Amino acid sequence: MKTVSFSTTLSQQIAKGNPKNRFPSPAKLNLFLYINNKRPDGYHELQTLFQFLDYGDWLTIDVIDTPEIILTPFIPNLAVEDNLIYRAAKLLQQKSGVKKGAKIHLDKILPMGGGIGGGSSNAATTLIALNKLWQTGFSLQALSDLGLQLGADVPIFVHGKAAFAEGVGEKMTDCYPKEKWYIVMKPDVSIATAKIFADPHLPRNTPKRVLSQLLTEKYENDCEKVVLNHYPEVEEILLWLLQYAPTRLTGTGACVFAEFDSESAARTVFQMKPEHFEGFVAKGANISPLHQLLND
Repeated sequence: MKTVSFSTTLSQQIAKGNPKNRFPSPAKLNLFLYINNKRPDGYHELQTLFQFLDYGDWLTIDVIDTPEIILTPFIPNLAVEDNLIYRAAKLLQQKSGVKKGAKIHLDKILPMGGGIGGGSSNAATTLIALNKLWQTGFSLQALSDLGLQLGADVPIFVHGKAAFAEGVGEKMTDCYPKEKWYIVMKPDVSIATAKIFADPHLPRNTPKRVLSQLLTEKYENDCEKVVLNHYPEVEEILLWLLQYAPTRLTGTGACVFAEFDSESAARTVFQMKPEHFEGFVAKGANISPLHQLLND
């Protein structure tokens, strides 16, 4: 994972002049996450608040006249056919009937397996960018429906607005939480979401609350205690950050984030981090940087 300077935000790079074939793929945080119930079909009902970060990967996409989807660079231990970028491109190709292809280069900044949506964001950016470049004319809702076939978090990135999600994540309401500054740290572990949701000690009966109430109460994550029990590396980072600011796990991890009211406060703490901690500083964004770029 690259630790990038504080000035290297997606929006600042866009403002400096961005090539028309280069598209941002932002991270997200779950500002809170509550597990309300386990349904008979095995899925969990939850309430969570998504917010984007002004920080993420970049995709550079060139349209070609033949139907191949060519990805670079090679990612170790990940077959091209399993890459969400490739799958998103092939799915749009199949559903639209377009005969063109694409060369797609990923500038990977976000940590893999961190719970901040890197793969899902890559898939959403691919769908939105190729819809524009191939001129396939799909609506955002149609792209969101395609995204759901690729992963539960892909629609939130296609939607492009901070949102409160309920049910199994399919019921989304636009939301505008404060756009704070965050330190995001990634311990050197990879956490399988299925493992956390299968844990018998996971809380599954947090009462459902209306959004107006949730926004005024202390934000928490029902998965956090279970993750800390399994992964001392996560606990080490969380305890260090808690000395300086409110800190939580995002999703099922492994990333942990601390929130600050200003960039300078986040920068000061980040510069004091132990040398073996890896992470970055970023500002929350209620509108995805990808959508900001397209709207401009």
